[in-house]
Amino acid sequence: MSGVATAGGLRGRLQGFLLRPEASVIVVAVVLVIYFQFANVNFLTNANLETLSQFIATPVIIACGEIMLLICREIDLSVGQVFALAPFVMERAHGWGLPVPLAMAAALAVSGGVGFVIGLITLRLRVPSFITTLGMLFLITGLTLTISRGFPADTPGGKLLTNLMGNWGYAEICWAFAVVALMHIVLRHTRWGLHTIATGGNAIAAAEAGIDIDRIRMGNFILTSTLGGFAGLLEAFRIGSTDPLAGGSNIMFLGVASGVIGGTAIAGGAGTIIGGLVGGIVLGVLQDGFTLQGINAFTFDIIIGAAILLAMVANIHLARLRGGAR
Repeated sequence: MSGVATAGGLRGRLQGFLLRPEASVIVVAVVLVIYFQFANVNFLTNANLETLSQFIATPVIIACGEIMLLICREIDLSVGQVFALAPFVMERAHGWGLPVPLAMAAALAVSGGVGFVIGLITLRLRVPSFITTLGMLFLITGLTLTISRGFPADTPGGKLLTNLMGNWGYAEICWAFAVVALMHIVLRHTRWGLHTIATGGNAIAAAEAGIDIDRIRMGNFILTSTLGGFAGLLEAFRIGSTDPLAGGSNIMFLGVASGVIGGTAIAGGAGTIIGGLVGGIVLGVLQDGFTLQGINAFTFDIIIGAAILLAMVANIHLARLRGGAR
């Protein structure tokens, strides 16, 4: 009898796990890791894991902000350009005499300021965030090229700071895990997270309940741009220089794709930071694994597109199953 009860308990836990938004993508991630390890014995070596971590870190950090926006039915298409802008702001601020830590703070402040302007235009002038951030995408690209004059710049900073902020092999992924942990707590265990979910689920009901929905959206615009700038700084420290054309739309789309593949609803009202992490891992594993196998880079875009479509179909059907289970 106890064996039956144990089996029933295990079955219940398994069913509970499979009904979680990020469940399907966790299974996919495990299967992909096993497949690529059998396909190439170098996949799980230390050298390749270091490379893999660098593929994963930036999209995951950006996904943390995009997920918050997607939950409240907004999006930021310009975050990849903020990713490129922030290192040049830091470099120029340091050139004007600021110590590197203060120059980094200035770069993050400018990044957050971009989010504030986006929020102001979107919320006060009632321009859809898709249009606002599309325009900001081109504006920031031009601004970065103007500041840099089209030339790369060296990243300032001593050896200790440089290693801490990204030059050490696993530094970026450690920062990414820290951001994920913090944002998971914010989304699931704070009033801000609950209000974000309420705003995306039913903005009218949230407003009637006393939630300042414009403040929530504004805060998440600022958060996303700041995280984009932070990811750009990490990448600049890792490489030792920054390119004015670094990042861009590709980085932004990888961040959004990580969130969507991880179970965040495009329609708003639901999302998971942990799912965004696992979605980023899936995309990183695909990119790194196919690179090791010599697959053409153009083919990777086909794979990402197929992965997003399959993830959306799976998420829709799993949402129906979760609704039925409740």
